[in-house]
Amino acid sequence: MPGMFGTRDLPPHDLQGLTPPTAALIAQMRQRLEQQGRELTEQRQLIVAKQQLIERKDREIALRDAKIEKITFELVRLNRWKFGAKSEAMNAEQRRLFEETLAEDEASLREQLERLRQEAAELAEAANVKAKPPARQPRRKPLPEHLRRVEHHHEPQSTDCQQPGCGRPMTRIGEEVSERLDIVPAEFFVHRHIYGKWACRCCQVLKQASAAPELIEGGLAASGLVAHTLISRVVDHLPYYRQETINARSGVHTPRSTLAAWAGQAGAALEPLYEAHRRFILGCRVLHADETPVAMLDPVWAPVRTC
Repeated sequence: MPGMFGTRDLPPHDLQGLTPPTAALIAQMRQRLEQQGRELTEQRQLIVAKQQLIERKDREIALRDAKIEKITFELVRLNRWKFGAKSEAMNAEQRRLFEETLAEDEASLREQLERLRQEAAELAEAANVKAKPPARQPRRKPLPEHLRRVEHHHEPQSTDCQQPGCGRPMTRIGEEVSERLDIVPAEFFVHRHIYGKWACRCCQVLKQASAAPELIEGGLAASGLVAHTLISRVVDHLPYYRQETINARSGVHTPRSTLAAWAGQAGAALEPLYEAHRRFILGCRVLHADETPVAMLDPVWAPVRTC
């Protein structure tokens, strides 16, 4: 059976005997076929380009998945090292050296993991690939209500409608509030007590207000600074040499000997409160004590007196 052929396979002299309408129809069909051929070629090129894009996205997603798996493994290993049982036991002092570093590494890994998950989700969306659902994040607790709020208002530069042909003023229908926790570092300031002097020229009498009572009479430190020093030393277990360095960053020179003297004078002033607390404690039927040791690291060893 002879093969079938189309009008494109006919030689030109075979079309000369056709009527003009038939020849025009055949020419129109030829143009349509050529146009369809070009469209098919363009579609093939688009399909090839899309397949290459999908393959590239798949490789990138696979790379992101590998990074996510690696970071997840490191997080698991950190948690296992932190909370799991170990054959080589470490004392409290040795473990304390690594706890802060572990917390920093864990926070950094979690931040990298979150970024990689977002990038993987964007790549999957661009490549029309179904992404894995992210792990459920712990619910964040609201910030305490007693904290001071500093409001920052953000409004568009123009509140008129930007649609073509409108330009009418827009109506405020609500607001979205986001809160971020911030801190103001310790600030040193000076109390200036100004005592006015009043004199009577007739009686030759001088009058002046009495000095405000202070915890340390004639000293440089106010009661707030003395209380901060005691809390840092006793509650936060911050040695005097570290407090000296911290205060020096603010341009205030407080030698450790001065800090120790302030603490001693404050302890003497708190002696009545200590005696009242002591009588109350000894008057109870049952006593409980926390004898957990607190390790102190001082570059210059000195005997420490504990209460």
